[in-house]
Amino acid sequence: MEPAEALRALLKGLALGFSIAAPVGPIGVLVIRRTMTRGFRSGFTSGLGAASADAVYGVIAAAGLTLVSDFLVRQAFWMRLLGGGFLLYLGARIFFSRPPDPDAPVPRGGSGGDYFSTFLLTLSNPMTIIAFVAILGGLGAGGAFRLGAFLLVLGVFSGSALWWLTLSALVGALRARLTGGALAWVNRAAGAVIVVFAIAILAG
Repeated sequence: MEPAEALRALLKGLALGFSIAAPVGPIGVLVIRRTMTRGFRSGFTSGLGAASADAVYGVIAAAGLTLVSDFLVRQAFWMRLLGGGFLLYLGARIFFSRPPDPDAPVPRGGSGGDYFSTFLLTLSNPMTIIAFVAILGGLGAGGAFRLGAFLLVLGVFSGSALWWLTLSALVGALRARLTGGALAWVNRAAGAVIVVFAIAILAG
């Protein structure tokens, strides 16, 4: 593979990953809420979980693992039920949770839970694998897992991670200006929005 072609594949994946991650969905709301209430590290780690799940599905699609992708598509109902149910629980828990003191030190630990919760939530969305199969198939990246497909998936992960880094940094910069009352409203708003997303997923 020529260096210019490799660079194009990487940049294409970077733009794709950034644009896929940027629309605010339930994961975006969750990252914003965690950043506001628990700091930059929690928000960015949560975003990396989503980016990693995108990369897993990208690898499956790019490698042409049709048996795996077909199985995931066939289990769409149960995956939607699992993901929507967990989102419903998470949204209700956030809505009724008590916000931390904004003047208190940012709590440490819990990064593993932040990462794996968004990783599993993103994996539970079967539309992700369908999107990757369609996109990579259209780009001619299916079949054998060629270098171009690998670079494209690497770019997708990097672009998604870049978005979560940007979002967490921006929200984290606003965190110091929030009062306890404002954080309480952040909890209620984020919880309500996540519950709405959960109901939409379960109804779909």
